[in-house]
Amino acid sequence: MTTLADHAHIDDGLARHNARVLATAQAFGGANSTIVIAASSLAAHYLLGADKSLATVPVTTFVFGVALATIPVQLLSRRIGRKPTFLIGALFGICAGLISARAVFVGSFELLCLGTAFSGVYNGFAQAYRFAAADSASDAFRPKAISWVLVGGVVAAVIGPQVVIYTRDLFAPIAFAGAFVGQSVIGAVALLILTFFREPPRPVTTSKTGGRPLIQIVSQSRFIVAVLCGITSYALMSFVMTAAPLAMVACNHSADVAALGIQWHVIAMFGPSFFTGTLINRFGVERVIGTGLVLLAGCSIVALSGIDVAHFWIALILLGVGWNFGFVGATAMVTGTYRLDERNKVQAANDFLVFGFQAVASFTSGAMLARFGWDTINWSVFPFVVVALATLVWLHFARPDAA
Repeated sequence: MTTLADHAHIDDGLARHNARVLATAQAFGGANSTIVIAASSLAAHYLLGADKSLATVPVTTFVFGVALATIPVQLLSRRIGRKPTFLIGALFGICAGLISARAVFVGSFELLCLGTAFSGVYNGFAQAYRFAAADSASDAFRPKAISWVLVGGVVAAVIGPQVVIYTRDLFAPIAFAGAFVGQSVIGAVALLILTFFREPPRPVTTSKTGGRPLIQIVSQSRFIVAVLCGITSYALMSFVMTAAPLAMVACNHSADVAALGIQWHVIAMFGPSFFTGTLINRFGVERVIGTGLVLLAGCSIVALSGIDVAHFWIALILLGVGWNFGFVGATAMVTGTYRLDERNKVQAANDFLVFGFQAVASFTSGAMLARFGWDTINWSVFPFVVVALATLVWLHFARPDAA
């Protein structure tokens, strides 16, 4: 049976090509996410009446869209291949922006939520880019391939907020409609880039059943800890980030300041990807994940220290770097728990759990912010960080075998 370890000495030419293509696609596809984060809550704020507690619901429907897409993405990838699957995902991105723009034009909060849900589905397809980059990579290059794809998010961090800033009044006095039209345009660019992706060869395997039963794979201690750390990193990031733009506006900072804060946050999310893979190879995945969790706690410490622009922006930067170390590390750890013929079902299970919990965190964030305030959002981070760190320490000493 073919395993990931069999890739230790293969030529990484195809993996490098696909990692570059997917990183470029991520640069534009990832901007879809930053536009939703930077604009949808503020657009909802204008569309809603006196009760603004539902202003983060569009971000929540976005995250639910991500979670709902994770299993179909892997099923499609297995049936028709990665490339056609990714092209279908880009079509969702184009439609998402048009639906959201229409929602703002007609003043429909519900239609805005549908548009952001479509954006989430697109993002669910894009989340598989990192696994696709790792499919044909050697053991040494696999963490770097994952990191290369996420590097594209650095460009996305610039593109998304700038689209919001420069196009939100394109159809004045209808605010933010232009930003969502721009979202469709960059989705079309991502679709064009994805046509250069080269489908990796199907794994040669003697298994006729798709490998071991899923329950056996997900019962591994290493898989459980990896998923728990992935959930913690992504859910806490979403929990704090979703509330941050509204908190900044509530503290009398402008919408542009909030959008730029999200820009610096997303740059911090993806910028470390230039070297995260190297850090994993040098220091070990557990140490990198642990550092990320500590940085997530550091974000809340800074946020609790004040409400100036600097406090928000520094906190969001720490939140982004912490997410990167935690999420890239958790992804790399998961890829060591399955064999090639098991990859689609395990990747689907991992992403469904990670993004399902992220959806819950995003939904909870708006209500907690409206009822309890920004400080409560940040105090809530610490218990989850402590639990995740404890499991990492246990795994470090237990040293269970990888697949």
